[in-house]
Amino acid sequence: MKIIDCRGLNCPEPVLQTRKAMEAGAPEGLAVIIDNEGSKDNVERFARSQGCTTAVTVLPDGQFRVEISGVGTGTTSAEVDPAAFTCTPAAVGPVCIIPADSMGRGSEELGWALLQNYVKTLGELSPLPSKIFFYNGGVKIVATDNKAVEAVIEMEKRGVEIWACGTCLEYFHLEKELKVGRITNMFDIVNTMATAGRIMSPY
Repeated sequence: MKIIDCRGLNCPEPVLQTRKAMEAGAPEGLAVIIDNEGSKDNVERFARSQGCTTAVTVLPDGQFRVEISGVGTGTTSAEVDPAAFTCTPAAVGPVCIIPADSMGRGSEELGWALLQNYVKTLGELSPLPSKIFFYNGGVKIVATDNKAVEAVIEMEKRGVEIWACGTCLEYFHLEKELKVGRITNMFDIVNTMATAGRIMSPY
C-alpha cells in the first residue's frame, strides 16, 4: 500500500497530493496520513467522488490514517477545484482536569454520580478535549468499574489523550487496574496546565 504523509499541510494540499498519487496509480491501495479533521474529511470526500472507498483510523495526537481502496491504475475522473476543498484549522479542544472523585460539595455519593455524568458528557463536546488529566481521587474514573470509563475509552479512540497520575494510582493501590490511558507525573501535569490555551474542570 502506497503511503502519503500529508501532516503539516494546509487545505487543499492533502487533496492535491492524494489526487497526484491516484493519477500515478495505486492498485494496491493508498494510505494518507493527516493531522487535522478538516483535511481528513476533504480527502475522504474527494476519494469517494472518484468512486473509491475509504476507511479511517484515528492515530495518537489527533492524527488520522485514511485508507483508500479502488484507486485503479492511474486515472481520475475530474479536475480538483481547490476552493471546494479548503478548510479552516480544526479547533483545538481544551485540557480537562479531573482532580477528585466527587463533583460539588455535600453528598459524596451524589458527587461521585455527578462526576461520572460529567465525564460521560465530555464525549459530546465539539471539539473534544485535547487531553484529560486524572489525579488524586479522579484516577478512580480510569481505574475502576464505573459508568464513565467506557466513555473515556471511546474518547481515547477518537484521539483524546488520557493521562492518570502515577503517584495517585499507587496511593489508592490501583496502579495495576488502569483501564484506559497512560501514566503521567507532576511535571507533565504542571507543564501542560502552564501552556494550555484553555483549561476546564468540574471544580
